[in-house]
Amino acid sequence: MSANEQDLKEFICEIGRRLYDRQFAAANDGNITVRLNERELLCTPTMVSKGFMTPDDICKIDNQGVQIAGKRKRSSEVLLHLSVYSERPDINAVVHCHPPHATAFAVAHEPIPKCVLPEVEVFLGEVPIAVYETPGGQKFADTIRPYVKDCNTILLANHGTITFGPDLENAYFNTEIIDAYCRILILSRQLGRVNYFSDQQTKELLDLKKRLGYDDVRFHNSGAPMCGESSFDNEYSQFVPRPFAFRRENEPAGVGECQCKTSSQVSTCGGVTRVPQGVQQPRSEADFEKLVQTITNQVLGAMGG
Repeated sequence: MSANEQDLKEFICEIGRRLYDRQFAAANDGNITVRLNERELLCTPTMVSKGFMTPDDICKIDNQGVQIAGKRKRSSEVLLHLSVYSERPDINAVVHCHPPHATAFAVAHEPIPKCVLPEVEVFLGEVPIAVYETPGGQKFADTIRPYVKDCNTILLANHGTITFGPDLENAYFNTEIIDAYCRILILSRQLGRVNYFSDQQTKELLDLKKRLGYDDVRFHNSGAPMCGESSFDNEYSQFVPRPFAFRRENEPAGVGECQCKTSSQVSTCGGVTRVPQGVQQPRSEADFEKLVQTITNQVLGAMGG
């Protein structure tokens, strides 16, 4: 084994510790791969905490996912990583994990807003959400293929994130950036609002991004909206989540994202309070008390029936 290969194994363990310490990968969650050459990759093992790996735990696989070295079994989700490598010869490392704030967006099917933070515009750009499939198989691995060529970070619906880059540290940093960004968005929303860049301000950031040598889906599609709706429309996939919590003025709301069952009780769904059909919204404290009494009577009546 070359000294370079040993160094990479040690660095994979270091990145695993960062993932675990930052609570991006609980218990045995997550997996990491690094490309050695056109035929071989290093891969983290399955059922081992990423915070406590040693270099001897790291597996070697070929570019079809077949394990060729290592005392432990390779990750069951390595096919997801291979979807990245097969589409992007410039990519040499992939990180998959479950950072909580970004994964919250993935669970909510809430698109990541654009045009909010300069660093996110420059280093990440647009972040798509891939449709959910049961993890581990080829069908799951194929969910990210439509997006891989046009981004470096993808949310996996109801699952987590996958980030990639020219080296392992870059791939890992994309994970840090997306989770920090999602945390800021959630905190800002709790304060009451999120302010967005103008198109001109965004254009200036994209010009800077181009000068720094970073790519962006908006560079290749003149019709792609600079801000607002996602560039990853139904030409990429039929799964195109619409914003709900972070919907801006004149932006279409999510369809089918909020499915509350019809009930005689007031329910809250996605921050929207719903009252029984035929009951007016309360306009004062007295109206609210009357509404509560009406609902109580309906509940008691239903229980008695």
